[in-house]
Amino acid sequence: MNVSFRQLRVFETVARLSSYTRAAAELHLTQPAVSMQVRQLEEEVGLPLFEKLGKQISLTEAGRELFHYSRTIDRSLQEMEEVLESLKGVSRGRLSIAVASTVNYFAPRLLAAFHQRYPGIGLQLDVTNRERLIHQLRENAVDMVLMGQPPQAVEVESEAFMDNPLVVIAPPEHPLAGGQAIGIQRLAEEVFVMREPGSGTRQAMERFFVEHGAAIRHGMQMTRNEAIKQAVRAGLGLSVVSVHTLELELETERLVILDVAGFPLARQWHLVYRRGRRLSPAAQAFRQFVLDEARGLADPLPVSSRRSPQR
Repeated sequence: MNVSFRQLRVFETVARLSSYTRAAAELHLTQPAVSMQVRQLEEEVGLPLFEKLGKQISLTEAGRELFHYSRTIDRSLQEMEEVLESLKGVSRGRLSIAVASTVNYFAPRLLAAFHQRYPGIGLQLDVTNRERLIHQLRENAVDMVLMGQPPQAVEVESEAFMDNPLVVIAPPEHPLAGGQAIGIQRLAEEVFVMREPGSGTRQAMERFFVEHGAAIRHGMQMTRNEAIKQAVRAGLGLSVVSVHTLELELETERLVILDVAGFPLARQWHLVYRRGRRLSPAAQAFRQFVLDEARGLADPLPVSSRRSPQR
């Protein structure tokens, strides 16, 4: 069977995106060129790789098998490129980073400082939710992930690089603003704007309430920190968020941090990658940079200095 790397890469892109059109755009090819590469690959394999149902395409059994091997081959080729780049030194290379949506409040500062130190290293950033981050780790699809709690169900290497305090927020005019050592039972009387199930912040919050024998009064559920902060400002409830998300709101006094007994919840940010992944020189440089520099570049002021003033 005479199969080319180009055919496999085109096929893998079509299979991953489930679209000839999107694959053509990503590969900077015309759609007929993509279709021709897939057709030639099917002729070499001797079996259809895609089937069309209406306007949707899906992999056949042969296509699913080939997709598995094409991903393995593609990762091996990337590793080969990284090894060859390493012979040229750490000043060159490519780096694929995925971060939790909350990390993106400080990730641009971190990546800008890294790029200034290593301008020859190309960076690709994906900002997504926890579920997608775990999927990327499982598929070994990115070099590094910056996230909260590392996943239990995937074999990974992880290193904590910075504290991630979780705090309770309220609008400045809320009756609890300015209170001291607010108890959990009083807090449980309030409605909370919640993150989606599976969110690390939500899991930590729910665990805290369970440990203290209290129930959460669920209000609206949202998937974005910005939407949650807007909902709290509008008086739709309190919420628990990372202090890293609050820099602008605290400076402009649009939100306040409540002084709640047991808060802030102590969590950490972790640098995570798939166990067994061979780190390129660029990835090794990024790992060391994050461990050495992240706290100085991104750590917020202590929570005690950000609490709402006493009335």
